[in-house]
Amino acid sequence: MSQLTTHILDTTKGRPAADVTVVLYTPLPGDGWLEMTRGVTNHDGRIPDLLSPTLRLPVGPYKLKFFTQEYFERTNATTFYPYVEIVFTVSDASHYHVPLLLNAYGYSTYRGS
Repeated sequence: MSQLTTHILDTTKGRPAADVTVVLYTPLPGDGWLEMTRGVTNHDGRIPDLLSPTLRLPVGPYKLKFFTQEYFERTNATTFYPYVEIVFTVSDASHYHVPLLLNAYGYSTYRGS
C-alpha cells in the first residue's frame, strides 16, 4: 500500500468524486512547491497508489492539490473553489490518509486512517 492515500466524497451527493486529478508537492527553498507525483481518483473517489508501495516520504511538509473545478464542470455544478490545497506534515514512516469532504461551496479534511 502507498504510504499516502486520499479520497474525495462529494457531500452534496453523498457519493465519491471520481476522475479528479490530485497532485502531491514537496516544498522548494523559499515559497515554491515541486510536483512529486499525480493521480486521478477512481470510481470510488480514491487514489490508493499515489506513491510506490516501497517509497517513504521524508519527514516534512507536503501539499495535496485537488483540481475540483473540472469535477464540478463535469457534473454541471458551479463551484466557489476551482481547486483545494491541503498542506500537511509527515512526521514518521506511518501511513497517511488525507480525505477531502467536498461540496460546491465548502470543504473539510482530516487525518484519516
